[in-house]
Amino acid sequence: MREQVLELLPEINEIQDAELKEKVIACWEEAIAYRNWTNEELQSIPFTLLAENVQIKFIEHVRTCCRMGIACDKVLTEAYGERKTPINRDYLIAGSLLADVGKLLEYEKKEDGTIFKSDYGKHIRHPFSGVGLAFKHGLPSEVMHIIATHSKEGAGEKRSPESIIFHHVDFIDFELVK
Repeated sequence: MREQVLELLPEINEIQDAELKEKVIACWEEAIAYRNWTNEELQSIPFTLLAENVQIKFIEHVRTCCRMGIACDKVLTEAYGERKTPINRDYLIAGSLLADVGKLLEYEKKEDGTIFKSDYGKHIRHPFSGVGLAFKHGLPSEVMHIIATHSKEGAGEKRSPESIIFHHVDFIDFELVK
């Protein structure tokens, strides 16, 4: 399953810390196994069920938001150099890749391939299940913070610099499809 995760999310290889990279992979492996998601399903399901006729797919969204976060960090570094607010790029990448991993528990599939919000998902939204997976696999609290605060559940919380970046790139994608 490790190969499946790395094939779906090559951005994992941007994580420099080998232990952190392995923990991110482990979270994805568990989430994929929970409902036996195939690569084809993960590449075809919509990234959100909160809008109709969503053409952006789940894996596309995860990868795009991760790359937008990295790009933001690079631009800020180029523009401000030493004056830039410090960003832990490994945490930014890990948090970006894991922010929506809980959707694999939140979503369910019918025999005909239709994706819907499961009973589990009606009670536990993906930021919560994502943090639970991250905690179970020993990810740093800084990464769990990004997962926890990236969506509406994080409103009112003081976000870390990495969470601020991810929150905004995630909402760029979300707001453009609404």
